[in-house]
Amino acid sequence: MNDISTAAGSTAVTPAITLSGVNLSLGRAAARVHILKDIDLNIGRGEAIGLVGPSGSGKTTLLMVLAGLEQADTGSIVVAGSDLRHLDEDSLARFRGRNVGIVFQSFHLIPTMTALENVAIPLELAGDAEALRRAREELAKVGLAERLHHYPAQLSGGEQQRVALARALAPNPAILVADEPTGNLDEATGRQVIDLLFAGHVERGTTLILVTHDTALAQRCDRIVRLRSGRIEGAPAAAQAG
Repeated sequence: MNDISTAAGSTAVTPAITLSGVNLSLGRAAARVHILKDIDLNIGRGEAIGLVGPSGSGKTTLLMVLAGLEQADTGSIVVAGSDLRHLDEDSLARFRGRNVGIVFQSFHLIPTMTALENVAIPLELAGDAEALRRAREELAKVGLAERLHHYPAQLSGGEQQRVALARALAPNPAILVADEPTGNLDEATGRQVIDLLFAGHVERGTTLILVTHDTALAQRCDRIVRLRSGRIEGAPAAAQAG
């Protein structure tokens, strides 16, 4: 693992994600806050990136931009070959369904659906006739073969996060993003979830972007990108491009 705060990824690796001149502000008038500032970032295909920085530094916002859940004010955002700024909301939703798996800190499972149904949803939306079979396989991979028909309220926090991970990985996305995925878990349970996250990343060759405040966890990634006050540390705006 290389602790690299500069923006550029390895020039020998085909980029999975390329950001150039990305700025994003939220709020209106006097309450408007400049969150991301002149972000240039290359992430290689299959690379694991640890995104770290103080609270309020823009980590989660950058993750949302990469996933097409927030739209930047300026700049180019090319993910898996598509410039997200040129896509409308419907196109972005289709793009995410095909290319991006997301794991949130707070699970975001549908409470009225079983574990099996939660994992099958993205597959069904993509028109996969084998959605339930594949969902069963994904849940088995995260150790929940015996919990298929349990609802989220019947599962522990760790089990819920494993369901969320299985759901994110089920469509075999090119990009996997995880925002503090162990934030609501105890240390031992969190370690199990992280081991499964990295196993899924390695086995499938996905590009992983992991937001974490845990330095030891970030060290498991191929490279660390540090944000502070909306900028990538060690990469001034004029010298950020890779």
